[in-house]
Amino acid sequence: MSSILNDARHFTVGGDIITNHYDISSPKSSIEKLREHIAAGALHNSAERCDAPKCHKETRVAVQDEVVSWIRHGDRDGVPKKIMWVTGPAGAGKTAVMGSVADTCQRKGILAATHFFSSFSGSANRRSKRFLVPTLAYQLVQHKALPQVAERILLAVEQNPAVFDQMLEPPEWPSAILIDGLDECEADQYHDTARSNAPLRSKEDDQTEILSVLKKAAKDPAFPFRIVIASRPEHAIKHFFTNVANSVARELFLDEKYNPDADMALFLASKFAKIRRRYRLPSSWPGKHVSRTLINNASGQFIYVATIVRFIEGEGHPDQCLKQILQLSAIRIRIPNFSGLMFSFVKNYWSAPFQSTARPEDPRMVRLPIPGNARHRLQQ
Repeated sequence: MSSILNDARHFTVGGDIITNHYDISSPKSSIEKLREHIAAGALHNSAERCDAPKCHKETRVAVQDEVVSWIRHGDRDGVPKKIMWVTGPAGAGKTAVMGSVADTCQRKGILAATHFFSSFSGSANRRSKRFLVPTLAYQLVQHKALPQVAERILLAVEQNPAVFDQMLEPPEWPSAILIDGLDECEADQYHDTARSNAPLRSKEDDQTEILSVLKKAAKDPAFPFRIVIASRPEHAIKHFFTNVANSVARELFLDEKYNPDADMALFLASKFAKIRRRYRLPSSWPGKHVSRTLINNASGQFIYVATIVRFIEGEGHPDQCLKQILQLSAIRIRIPNFSGLMFSFVKNYWSAPFQSTARPEDPRMVRLPIPGNARHRLQQ
């Protein structure tokens, strides 16, 4: 697929002076062919992602600033690298950070394209490697600041419509490219025709192929752009960045360095204030000790407090919902692996529609795999 973006260099991204204009409406058939192979829901501002997590105002400021600063000025580093790997455990807020960084880059005029993988999406396109390059390419075609890139992409599609069925080869990416959730890219279940009786490809195969493509592009001394990839530190991905791509990539791990507890405190204070106004609750509700308890239970996982808030904001009375959460917190010392148990709750409800919150008396916690005596307490 090298022909798609071959020789796409020597242009200015987001500059104030752009005199060349390319009419992308003329080769309409090429655009239509390209559009047929994209994952529209993977764009950062797609309708499918309208409820996707974003960083709450004044939270995750340090990590966002670091990513955006690297995108804009990373070439000034002592040892410049072209790829940044944003990683951390499940629930650390990677997707929220990437979504907010995409918004910031768009406002600053330095965003070229995005692709947000998702294993929870109703569209299989957002889980497949095959749609990554066409989706990025389609956005580049629509980018008004990149007329030369649009021309080359559409010409390549016109000359070779089968390009989407070929193996990936390193294109050149203009401006900031953001790829979120690489660990959620699942394998295309097909046999490797190059080898007889070869086993089906694994998702690790597809993820590694994507990374290899990006690494090869980043090693080109003339490659002037920045690629930010976010994923969990799963074995194949971690091995690639640690042992294969360490010369061209830097790692940014979302840990206590970025003070998630302070961010969670700001988030809870804002959300609880809105809930108080909505339900006319006293100004003392729910109390600082409640926020401290929830933050302590979160163990640095922003997804925990975000999901608790969604739970409390449901159709039931917030005080009753919060009491159920705190009841479970009160018995933590009696339950082995309490942190894992709480995260199990978070994981279940993060992807659920939260329609079960209609009745405050509904003992929703019984879904959790907790001991019988604890379950009995929660049903009382």
